[in-house]
Amino acid sequence: MVATLRKSVTVKKGGVIHIRSPKLRGGEKADVIVLVSAAKPKRKTKAGKKYSALDWLEKNAVNDPSLPRDWAHQHDHYLYGTPKKKD
Repeated sequence: MVATLRKSVTVKKGGVIHIRSPKLRGGEKADVIVLVSAAKPKRKTKAGKKYSALDWLEKNAVNDPSLPRDWAHQHDHYLYGTPKKKD
């Protein structure tokens, strides 16, 4: 008999996972497949506050009149040298 068991668990220090279920009987063999969700990296500022990509853009935005005004629309042209898009 094959029983399917799905549990969400937190991996403990050292990669240890505990699963308890009445479907599991002592002494039986089990195949275990572990799917790990990619954790979102948490960036912090020096003050310890969360730091997002939007915060970075706001902090590093440049208002320089010498830069092209159509940068966003024509970024492929400026980055890779492709012909400019028609408006």
